[in-house]
Amino acid sequence: MEPIETKLNALENKEWEVDFLDNFENFNTDNWQDQRIWVNNETHCYVPGGAFGTREVSDGSLKLKVVRIGEKIRCDNFDKNGKQHPETRYMAGRIVTKNKKEFIKGKWTAKLKLASNGEASMFPAWWLLGAQNNESPVQEPDENICWPLTGSGEIDIFEHHGDHQKDHFTTGAIKSLGECDKGDWWSLRKGFDVTLNEYHEYSVEWEDSDLVYRVDGKEIYRNVGEGDNYPEKMFAILNFAKITDAPMKGEWVMEVDWVKHEFRK
Repeated sequence: MEPIETKLNALENKEWEVDFLDNFENFNTDNWQDQRIWVNNETHCYVPGGAFGTREVSDGSLKLKVVRIGEKIRCDNFDKNGKQHPETRYMAGRIVTKNKKEFIKGKWTAKLKLASNGEASMFPAWWLLGAQNNESPVQEPDENICWPLTGSGEIDIFEHHGDHQKDHFTTGAIKSLGECDKGDWWSLRKGFDVTLNEYHEYSVEWEDSDLVYRVDGKEIYRNVGEGDNYPEKMFAILNFAKITDAPMKGEWVMEVDWVKHEFRK
């Protein structure tokens, strides 16, 4: 049997090749679409087309925002059980590569920063979801698998919970408990300190059977043996959520310089 060290060295010597890159010179609908969905009891409404200034592409970067408007308005977001989101004065942006750019394994990276952080209710994220997920928008016949079963698995590359700590984010996989809507959010995750208001590159890659998480190319965390639990195609998600009813002032912004996917030659 070939020694594991030999296998890992051979893998490390293989070069990465880019098969998807978006520098956000514009909003490319070949790469992204808006996603309107109600999850986690979030208090905002995801709106399409950058309505209310929730999505902007300018000066070579994407800005996803949460904004507060004057009066509560009707929200056409629904949860997975068909319940409609209540009226709200908070509007937000969420985009996905679903049915646009989906890949099996490889390496996903985004260069991003926040305009502010550490405020109550902030919940910006950069993450992956299995392409057979049965949540809106359902556009293909095989999109019938519930989270977090295989085909609808989740990997969170970057999440900032503003309620918890300034200049801190969490990363890691969601462990499936083998039933619809039953996932272990915390046992495979870990938190790290970083200056969130400065650009950093946040990535996850499949290295043999491991999931390896990096900031600016440096490994910070590893889900040992978990990579084999994600054999499916996955799509990328960028969103800025408002997770509670805590008040906010002004607008919250996540700015993304670029997103790319790579594979080993």
